[in-house]
Amino acid sequence: MSDSSLHLQLNRERFEISEEFLEKYNRPGPRYTSYPTAPVWQDNFGPDDLEQYYATAEAARTPVSLYMHLPFCESLCLFCACNVVITKDHSVAPPYIETLEREIEHVSRFVSRERPVVQFHWGGGTPTYLTPGQMEQLFGFTAERFTFAKDAEIGIEIDPRVTTEAHLESLRKMGFNRLSMGIQDFHPEVQLAIHRVQPLEMTRGIIEAARKLGFDSINVDLIYGLPLQTAERFAHTVQQVVALQPDRVAMFSYAHVPWLRKQQGALATRLPEGMEKFHIFRAGLEHFLGAGYQYIGMDHFARPDDELAVAQRRRTLHRNFQGYTTKAGADLYGMGVSAISSVGACYAQNDRDVARYRELVEGRGLATVRGYRCTDEDLLRRAVINRILCHGLLRKSEIAREFGIDFDQKFAAEIQRLAPFVADGLIDMEGDIIQTSLLGRVFIRNIAMVFDPYLEQQKLESRPLFSKTL
Repeated sequence: MSDSSLHLQLNRERFEISEEFLEKYNRPGPRYTSYPTAPVWQDNFGPDDLEQYYATAEAARTPVSLYMHLPFCESLCLFCACNVVITKDHSVAPPYIETLEREIEHVSRFVSRERPVVQFHWGGGTPTYLTPGQMEQLFGFTAERFTFAKDAEIGIEIDPRVTTEAHLESLRKMGFNRLSMGIQDFHPEVQLAIHRVQPLEMTRGIIEAARKLGFDSINVDLIYGLPLQTAERFAHTVQQVVALQPDRVAMFSYAHVPWLRKQQGALATRLPEGMEKFHIFRAGLEHFLGAGYQYIGMDHFARPDDELAVAQRRRTLHRNFQGYTTKAGADLYGMGVSAISSVGACYAQNDRDVARYRELVEGRGLATVRGYRCTDEDLLRRAVINRILCHGLLRKSEIAREFGIDFDQKFAAEIQRLAPFVADGLIDMEGDIIQTSLLGRVFIRNIAMVFDPYLEQQKLESRPLFSKTL
């Protein structure tokens, strides 16, 4: 479905839903940055196992995607569910960098210089917690051991509150071409409630400086469902964001998981829920579509000429642990505390504790403590789920040819379970095509969940595993 036809669907009458409808579909579910999802992974997967998949990828000469996790932040945002270390003592950075470099050295032995790095991303935490000199040291160490493609996508997450112009100048000099920065909400009361005070002028200054330095793409993150948000207030934030002209926007639903992140408990009594939260989301959706952004799906928007939007139209879009990406076919090598790798048919994750991570890397070169070996059935279902999430469209004949199956026979039960989605206007099923509507893209996680058989056994868990889909 083209962006223009999506936009034609967007009218108040078409996009109204009832409380019953929302209650039906707004239930816990994965974001599917992987399939199978992390709760399915196992603790009997270690460095030896990961290195076997490294060897297979090396033999196949696949392209490479690198991710490095830099966990440090000076202050804690109450909404945060990332693996972070909160400290104002910057002396923690050099020993961490030293350990990370040992891991980089080890991993690089399994990646020949003939394999191009097509994507390199620093996340956290706050990577600009490091000084410009420390960033240059880490980047240079990596560049000496891997071969970067000339058109490599090199991105970093920054926090405007601690990022200086010197940081930006160093990043651009090194070759970083993409910036991603959190905004969450510009309303002062909301910022105070979540312990993240970041005025519009501060954010605008960083974006203007980055554009002058020639960064190719700027992404901003928003969160809906935060304390004290209303549809009117959030619409105003979105208007301010549109005026900043970011190339991409991630508009995440606040994931309230206090059983994983205790500080979120402080927000519990002031959260918009149900229809109130839906109206906040709808305000953001309408304003971004009205400003000409393409709705990629789930929580992402992009300018129509951005390569993310182009890739979706061409049906070459992919999804990994960084979200939507144009780098399909690349194996992801994650380094740093808690970092995740996706190499061939496996997933692997490093230890989440910094002290334990350092101990493991110093002893073995890798800190892998859990992972998963995908079966043929997993790979089939992963392909189905990824096509739904990335393209909003699934051609059954493509899956049938790729995996040598009769799609309707193999997924007869799933097709039957999709019937209510058709009746509710979330998808169209006709002949070879399963296609999401605009409303279907809002609840696209629910559609993907139909093809996930692990969810049934996860219902037996004594504690929640996922946030709600909206």
